[in-house]
Amino acid sequence: MAKVAFLGLGVMGYPMAGHLKAKGGHDLTVYNRTFAKAQAWVAQHGGTAAKTPKEAAAGQDFVFACVGNDDDLRAVTIGPDGAFQSMAKGSVFVDNTTASADVARELQAKAKALGIGFVDAPVSGGQAGAENGVLTVMCGGEEADYARAEPVIMAFARAARRLGGPGAGQLAKMVNQICIAGLVQGLSEGLHFARKAGLDIEQLVDVISKGAAGSWQMENRHKTMNQDKFDFGFAVDWMRKDLSICLAEARRNGATLPVTALVDQFYGEVQSMGGGRWDTSSLFARLERK
Repeated sequence: MAKVAFLGLGVMGYPMAGHLKAKGGHDLTVYNRTFAKAQAWVAQHGGTAAKTPKEAAAGQDFVFACVGNDDDLRAVTIGPDGAFQSMAKGSVFVDNTTASADVARELQAKAKALGIGFVDAPVSGGQAGAENGVLTVMCGGEEADYARAEPVIMAFARAARRLGGPGAGQLAKMVNQICIAGLVQGLSEGLHFARKAGLDIEQLVDVISKGAAGSWQMENRHKTMNQDKFDFGFAVDWMRKDLSICLAEARRNGATLPVTALVDQFYGEVQSMGGGRWDTSSLFARLERK
């Protein structure tokens, strides 16, 4: 059992922290920008609620964070009440936020200067993966820091792997989102075509999902898409944030991402339809507009 703090109890962080307590058996202190949310988590799971990241991080072996973006991450780490202000030497900060590789490298350098380990560890699997404790975690950082953190991470993961030095986890998550963007657009176009062609979508998917067209998206989203329901996990607003990170990194490293750029525009159209909080499969709704 380790002493663990968790910063950020949103759609992902709330159940992730729960698994660290229930499955991992760790001693948890939680922080959320809205203190009432931290109190609600403690009422459900036990542990301690802290009013600042600095308070939450004091005396902990590991500090996890799952917040919104680069600026939020800087606020909970190096801000006036940030976790780095109180973390002990030898402790490890594990960042589950989907953020830029630049901020991961920046914070890892600051943490190292303080004698703190830092692992960038964005996750994939959506809300359902967080709730069921089966997330995939892509990690970057120094080998020794990752080795210490991995057993703790596995409380909410089905797979975790270090893919390189600082920032490598965030770069891997970008690849994940690039692949998903193209897959969901392809699935949306296929189902849209099937409707126009008068095919039975359930029978169709039952056949083609067993061949080369099969994917997690097809298996898990075709039914809700066919029912025109788009309230199942990762929101369009979040996906656009992630894709903006991917496209910015591509401009820096020279990668060419024409499909990703186009799908990002399509998600912008979904937002203009009022679908910012719809899940990412709502690309289908854009095609089905009358």
